[in-house]
Amino acid sequence: MEHPDPETPAATAEPRNAFLEEKAFKSRTVLLFGAISDQSASDIARRLIALDADSAMPIDMLVSSPGGHLESGDAIHDIIRFISAPVNMIGTGWVGSAATHLYLSVPRERRFCTPNTRFLIHQPSGGAGGPASDIAIHAQEIIKARERIARTIARETGRPLDSVLEDIERDRWLSAEEAIEYGLVGRIISNKAELKK
Repeated sequence: MEHPDPETPAATAEPRNAFLEEKAFKSRTVLLFGAISDQSASDIARRLIALDADSAMPIDMLVSSPGGHLESGDAIHDIIRFISAPVNMIGTGWVGSAATHLYLSVPRERRFCTPNTRFLIHQPSGGAGGPASDIAIHAQEIIKARERIARTIARETGRPLDSVLEDIERDRWLSAEEAIEYGLVGRIISNKAELKK
């Protein structure tokens, strides 16, 4: 008797995924759930570029992510600013670290979140090993990344750079209401219809 290959998805999985992908494309919705990686950045960039080529209508991007690879988040951030179609950024669940950085790629009036969203801002971390000279190079790059992140947060929230640098020295958690007060979020929404208000 033949045993099914555990690596092969169920026969119904592929048509269902294709159906959901088509629905997401037609509704001009992009999802970022989970850690940010090179693979997820490539996938999201491809979707954003395709939706931009399809129409100049707004794209809704839902984000629930602890962050991840900073440069992959940078790539998504820059693609969002690169395309012509406006993007509505909608935080849900939690938006942390590199995810907060890409969340800030749109103007404040296009930054939304659901009521229970939590935000995390902090400086980048590193785990470099090897010769001392390489560790020193990694440390310098982390300091540059910290300053770049702080400049983005300051620019997009209107807060002084020195204040932001102090805020990201340690993990700083913000509720949806606190994120509005801080300048990260433009508006809290409970349903999709509120995007158009």
